[in-house]
Amino acid sequence: MASPKTRTSKCRKRQRRGANRWHAPKFQTCSECGSTKPGHIACPSCGYYGDRQVLDVDTF
Repeated sequence: MASPKTRTSKCRKRQRRGANRWHAPKFQTCSECGSTKPGHIACPSCGYYGDRQVLDVDTF
């Protein structure tokens, strides 16, 4: 069984755990209507994904 040679300092432990922190979701603006939307999904207000319309918003 492996055992540590030296004690892990508070600074080193906190640096390692800092990578697990929560990140706020990134939002983008729609190129067609200008509303904000999460990345990599179709715009919920106009139905466009990139330069193509993939959702018919009138039916929802």
